[in-house]
Amino acid sequence: MTSQQRPLLIPSPRTPGQEELPYTPVPGDSLIPISSYPKPTSGMDSNSQIEINENSYQVPGFVRNSSSHRSISSIQSKTSSGHSVREVNLSEMSMRTVRYGSSGTDFGGVSTSYKEINDEDARLVYINDPGRTNEKFEFTGNSIRTSKYSVLTFLPRNLFEQFHRIAYIYFLVIAILNQLPQLAVFGREASILPLAFVLFVTAVKDAYEDYRRHRSDKIENNRLAWVLQDDKFQQKKWKNIRVGEIIKVYGNETLPCDMVLLSTSDTTGVAYVQTTNLDGESNLKTRYAKQETQTKNPEKERITGLIKCEKPNRNIYGFQANMDLDGKRISLGPSNVILRGCELKNTDWAIGVAVYAGRETKAMLNNSGAPSKRSRLESRMNREIIFLSIFLVTLCTIVCICHGVWLRRHKDELDLMQFYRKKDYSEPEVENYEYYGWGMEIFFVFLMSVIVFQVMIPISLYISMELVRVGQAYFMIRDDRMLDKSSNSRFQCRALNINEDLGQIKYVFSDKTGTLTENKMEFQCASIGGIDYSNGKDITDNGQADNLVQADGMVLRPKMKVKVDLELFNLSKRKHTDEGRHIHNFFVALAACNTIVPLTIDTSDPSVKLIEYQGESPDEQALVYAAAAYGFMLIERTSGHIVIEIQGERQRFNVLGLHEFDSDRKRMSVILGCPDKTVKVFVKGADTSMFSVIDKSSNANIVKATEAHLHSYSSKGLRTLVIGTRELSASEFEQWQSSYESASTALMGRAALLRKVANNVENHLNILGASGIEDKLQEGVPEAIESLRMAGIKVWVLTGDKQETAISIGYSSKLLTSRMTQIVINKNSKESCRKSLEDALLLCKKLTTVSHATHGGPTAEVSRLALIIDGTSLVYILDTELEEQLFELASKCAVVLCCRVAPLQKAGIVALIKNRTEDMTLAIGDGANDVSMIQKADVGIGISGQEGRQAVMASDFAMGQFRFLVPLLLVHGHWNYQRMSYMILYNFYRNAVLVLVLFWYVLFTSFTLTTAITDWSSVLYSVIYTSLPTIVVGILDKDLSRTTLLKYPQLYGAGQRQESYNSKLFWVTILDTLWQSIAAFFVPLLAYWESEVDGSSIGDLWTVAVVIMVNIHLAMDVFRWYWITHAAIWGSIIATFICVMIIDAIPVLPGYWAFFEIAGTKLFWVCLLSITVGALLPHFVVKVIVQYSSPSDLQIAREAEKFRSPRELRHTQIEMNPIFYDRRRT
Repeated sequence: MTSQQRPLLIPSPRTPGQEELPYTPVPGDSLIPISSYPKPTSGMDSNSQIEINENSYQVPGFVRNSSSHRSISSIQSKTSSGHSVREVNLSEMSMRTVRYGSSGTDFGGVSTSYKEINDEDARLVYINDPGRTNEKFEFTGNSIRTSKYSVLTFLPRNLFEQFHRIAYIYFLVIAILNQLPQLAVFGREASILPLAFVLFVTAVKDAYEDYRRHRSDKIENNRLAWVLQDDKFQQKKWKNIRVGEIIKVYGNETLPCDMVLLSTSDTTGVAYVQTTNLDGESNLKTRYAKQETQTKNPEKERITGLIKCEKPNRNIYGFQANMDLDGKRISLGPSNVILRGCELKNTDWAIGVAVYAGRETKAMLNNSGAPSKRSRLESRMNREIIFLSIFLVTLCTIVCICHGVWLRRHKDELDLMQFYRKKDYSEPEVENYEYYGWGMEIFFVFLMSVIVFQVMIPISLYISMELVRVGQAYFMIRDDRMLDKSSNSRFQCRALNINEDLGQIKYVFSDKTGTLTENKMEFQCASIGGIDYSNGKDITDNGQADNLVQADGMVLRPKMKVKVDLELFNLSKRKHTDEGRHIHNFFVALAACNTIVPLTIDTSDPSVKLIEYQGESPDEQALVYAAAAYGFMLIERTSGHIVIEIQGERQRFNVLGLHEFDSDRKRMSVILGCPDKTVKVFVKGADTSMFSVIDKSSNANIVKATEAHLHSYSSKGLRTLVIGTRELSASEFEQWQSSYESASTALMGRAALLRKVANNVENHLNILGASGIEDKLQEGVPEAIESLRMAGIKVWVLTGDKQETAISIGYSSKLLTSRMTQIVINKNSKESCRKSLEDALLLCKKLTTVSHATHGGPTAEVSRLALIIDGTSLVYILDTELEEQLFELASKCAVVLCCRVAPLQKAGIVALIKNRTEDMTLAIGDGANDVSMIQKADVGIGISGQEGRQAVMASDFAMGQFRFLVPLLLVHGHWNYQRMSYMILYNFYRNAVLVLVLFWYVLFTSFTLTTAITDWSSVLYSVIYTSLPTIVVGILDKDLSRTTLLKYPQLYGAGQRQESYNSKLFWVTILDTLWQSIAAFFVPLLAYWESEVDGSSIGDLWTVAVVIMVNIHLAMDVFRWYWITHAAIWGSIIATFICVMIIDAIPVLPGYWAFFEIAGTKLFWVCLLSITVGALLPHFVVKVIVQYSSPSDLQIAREAEKFRSPRELRHTQIEMNPIFYDRRRT
């Protein structure tokens, strides 16, 4: 490429250094639960279809039966497409081909939590009767064990795991061969030492880690809990708790096992738990005891009954069971169970019966790390090791063939030849003396050659790589530029074996909500009755309304303030007008149609308390705070009613029923008994689901206006919800209640029947309006995306949001620009998708042709293409023949934005690229719906944000902000890749030099495999003489400063182009090694050719010369020196001299005092100097010529960094290589 064609490396912009979670259930006084549907994992945003589908809501609905006050229990199956990705889908994915084109969100199979219970799948738990419970099947005890080994199993199991590495088996075979008398080349002890050392170091590390696990297990198992024994609660160790026992837990205590709630200190049976230890979520979740058991006191009256529940499974958001008590069958759901590891909060005590204990608890079943991934660099390294193995076999073959020829030529001299001696004349009868015939001798020489040249395969490389990765991880974790100060969370390195992959990423697949955005929702505007309040404008602080509520002499104020529209605020006070009533119903829906729990917080003023709305959905919190700002303040929620302060008047609404979100309906509803004695159903949900159940005949104008407002909100990047209501007649309510009772007690098909009941009541709604909630971009996202793009990294956004919302976020994050040509594919059939893809490819071809004619290359136009495709289209494209066309189109686009995609479709998009190119992929997300994508990509990163820790637990790395991707990839990723690449090549060179010196020596000693270098020096060469400098340089060396790497993102392209490790470099290294071995061997040989020096003396010279040579070679390639680098390199040379002197000073070892004899001559030191200069001079000359005639980007940047002042460098544009290239998998 000419200098005119080479793009300029322009400084990057300054780069600063989800979906919602399960809802809390709300029961009623006399309780009839409403629904039990698969729970989605996202907020109720109509912008965000899949985000709604993916949220997990744990909301049982309950109906007050005013006439009979009967209570019928509920069954709730919490199906979370997102949350269950890991728990449900892993086994399914491993057993069968996964289809990514599914339009539904139940994509990987169905957890047992969501199936009807039959006798074969059921666990029978007899309440307060552990003996009978465990009589037929002995359930596991409550003792847990996270440790891997015991005293007896440690040695065999640890060795078994270590020998999964083929290289270790290779060295074991070599060590065994050396124990045979016919093949004993080295000392038997010395041959075992390298492998023993590596196994010992790894075993010590594993033993220490397991010791810590044992200690943690012991502390956990010996904690105390209150267990009902002899009709009173007594303390008992956790490890001794059995399934069926009744347990009492006090406030702020941790739950010892999975329990079904029987009663709580709250008269309505409510208990609050915090699941931080389970899923990382800090919000309180509400759980309920059934009214049938709430009134029972186990210490005063014996409770007996049978719980028939599902077998243990990993789904922490699902539970299905029936309880037979006093002749009644009561349904149990996820809101009635509390799990091990959770903490009881805001509740004095809770009593429950153990249903799962020990390793069968959901917490322990989920106690597994992310799937292991293998470094791409290590995979390529294995290819080079195969070449080295072939090279090793070639050397051994040459030696054994030459030895066979030599034996033929000297067969008549072998009888008495010194050092060989074929005949044994020590006895009267002459016999062959250790001679096995010509063929066997050749075979033995081949095996002996393998033993002598074994160092060619560098066993020390594996342990060196592990240590280097640990060191690199330490510096990544301690990097304050990747510290999220808002949450005080540091970068986490959860997978130590893929650090270097961070320097080769070509594609970044990102979630939107909670990853690019903060997932902290703020109410912005509303459309009510067809009128847009705020008209899409930002509301200024002048519109701030400070709502206060007087209660029991206290002033209550919402913790979060919301900007309000003054016109809407004033209209909301006009209760007697039609417009006022419409606004009244809208805000009542916002305040009531949720599962938010209001909590009071003390302030510095004793007379003022803050109300904090605790909920698992940021969307719901924003809506409730908005309602409070307009004078509709939710101040109390119990299991059967809510209290809302409306314009200074306190009103009580009875919660008669609640239908939760599910992936089919995409909406939730609450049935309220209002103060005016009417019964109303309030519904909110995504626009796609709500407009299908709204009565458009009587609301035509309002519906049309609302649709226009929704489009406007979405275009601004706001998350939207539609709210509707209708009044239920007495007959409708009774019909619904009867249908629900029948559905909730059905033994088969219960979930489908309950869903049908919900659909029947959610229809013919009057539209109230729509809300717009802003999910702000995280700090530094636009600059981060711009830097990644300049680095040649393609950023794809995969979101469940509406197309308009996603496009708006794309513009604000600089993912999309006004100069880009947008290709939109939003079709509903396979043929229309095919036509769109063909048209888009033709467009790309035309643009490329025009670009060729205008600019002489395709880069400019292709880089301005953006593909926008929705999940419906992907249903018809993924897993079909259209995939290839989609890949071809996507690879020509700079940006791909996928809207309304399901979790498994996200993984399918990653697979689309991963299976067709050699490019490295990275997926980043924060929610459970991102788990499949994170695990599918080469590198998975979890954002520790608002959505719990599901993504973090499945990831390879975790961090607090999206912008940290820039320093992670461009700085640490670049450093890690450069260091590890050099370290691997250097290890190959370092070991091959020694092997070739030994090989040359064999050629001059009749191919007898005698070695001049002592056994111990051969062993210590890779352990002491040369290992430490490699590790230190691999951890600390920096080819470029952080400032330069961030300022010029294009430098990252060196890793994408594999400039530091490729086949060409490998073979160049081998040629360099060949020359250096010749210089190291033949200089002393020629210098001492006719002298009387013995083999041990010249062997010591070769040992010291090779060590000096390889360490100075390393020193020539070091970019940045630290004191520890000096100490490691020069200290290793000094250590070599000391070790050689010690070995030669031991009388029982061969070569006694040899070093001291030869080192006392001037020729020894002249040889050392000559070897070093002669061996390394070509390396230095070639390096200078290449860097001068054809410098790489990195060399140019290093020169600029070294010879220009920082001020001058800041305003410099450096000419660089192009970053766009195509590397398809062949």
